Amino acid sequence: MTNHSETAGPFGNGDISGHDPSAGPADHTAQVTLRTPAELADALPYLLGYRPEDSMVLVALHDRGGSGRFGGRARLGIPANEEDWEAAARQLARGLVTGSERRGARPEGMVAFVCQEPGPGESGREVKRRLTRLAQLMRTECGSLDVPVVEALCISDGRYWSYCCPVKGCCPEDGSPMGLPGTSVLAAAATYAGLQVRGTLKELRARLQPWESAAALDQEIALDTAGMSLVPRILDEGTREEVARETLVLAERIIRRFAAAAPVSGTHPADVRDDGLLGADEAAALILGLQDRTTRDRAAAWMEGDVAGPALRLWRALARRCVGPYSEHAAAPLTLAGWVAWSTGDELEAREALAMALGADPDYLFARLLHQACNEGLDPEAVRRCLRAQDTQSTGTAPVRAARQTDPAPQRTLAEATRNPVPAPRTPADGPAPGPRPAGQRRRRTRSADGDDHRPTARTKTDRRRPAGSRPRPTGPGAARPGIRGASTRRSRTTDPGDTPTGGVPSEGGRPRTEDDE
Repeated sequence: MTNHSETAGPFGNGDISGHDPSAGPADHTAQVTLRTPAELADALPYLLGYRPEDSMVLVALHDRGGSGRFGGRARLGIPANEEDWEAAARQLARGLVTGSERRGARPEGMVAFVCQEPGPGESGREVKRRLTRLAQLMRTECGSLDVPVVEALCISDGRYWSYCCPVKGCCPEDGSPMGLPGTSVLAAAATYAGLQVRGTLKELRARLQPWESAAALDQEIALDTAGMSLVPRILDEGTREEVARETLVLAERIIRRFAAAAPVSGTHPADVRDDGLLGADEAAALILGLQDRTTRDRAAAWMEGDVAGPALRLWRALARRCVGPYSEHAAAPLTLAGWVAWSTGDELEAREALAMALGADPDYLFARLLHQACNEGLDPEAVRRCLRAQDTQSTGTAPVRAARQTDPAPQRTLAEATRNPVPAPRTPADGPAPGPRPAGQRRRRTRSADGDDHRPTARTKTDRRRPAGSRPRPTGPGAARPGIRGASTRRSRTTDPGDTPTGGVPSEGGRPRTEDDE
């Protein structure tokens, strides 16, 4: 799209919803044709489903009968260190092209975006100049894969700039203003199709991040207190199933409580309402109980129908309660949140929740397999069938049955599906799945010698137990901060059958992380 008056090609409603471009025609026949960089810039939030911040984005283009149609999308956060830009551009381009090829539709072109708000004392024009090298690297990496970038745009401070315009003086130095959100033809088409732009990723992640308020201290004390009684029972073969049963019965009771709550408008008020419906002691019992992988698999059966919505709200609320040193415990509720979101069709929240689960525990196999399956566009129905079958084989009364030690069927099903992928009817915004741990990166835990003994995960804090009602001692200058183990502190855990030591998502301080997007 070097000629700014050229047609970008029709943009069908099916593409807005993320259908694979190689699939058959969508139910809707209406199309929106994007002709200018302004329309492309306006389309970006609708292509991703959210408004990107500090982002480098690639959108695949496919030629269908001479018309360009949008395909997969991939996003990475812009690395703070410019030395990482080349690696990030390579990861983004190769991940999207590889993902498209896996589904049998190699892109014929790309549209590139760099989005970043100005820093203190910086203008949007200066942001555009500073990111020029990054945009060029993205174009070079795509070109090395024989996929040309037909347009590259910078979006900052409510304005946009093109890096591809060949006409000197065509584009204003100070950029062109973006239109008012929701006023374009594309916005109207998306609204008609029932699609919404859900704010920013920062706002989405805020629903899943641990509390940082004064209430976090009370929750941490509740977790300490519950751990002293529950962890020994979870580790004891004679009482473990009893704890599993108690956990599932409690979870069902709170899900019913959530379902009966009066609806409120807005995501933040809704989360505040849910937080008020969940006691600190209840949250602590559920967080610790879900560390047992079999119990977690039983809870994953609440993934469809009327129970899915309240269950997702509960898993979000539990993730927010994994405060301080218990941040790694968030892997279980975050994985459940990602699974329910994916099962109900919300791929954006699924990818974010699963990426956050891997950030909490890079070795969490269920999260890794779900994240890979979601990114590869697999159909979640295979996992749903497995969970339904496992649920009917359990003992007890519906809808909550006693959790018993079983073969990790959901994980096995996911592993087989990712080795032999079958594309789902809908294709997500593409992005590379989290790769193996880079060489030299330290493991975050040791494993027990009997890694196939079917025992649950139980993370103890024996060196920091204290009675309920007490207050933690202030962190001294030389002490480790809450949630961060010292160099000599190591945590041991047992593993599920088939839980192999796999790598996690690189940290924010390391290589850039695909947010897929992530």
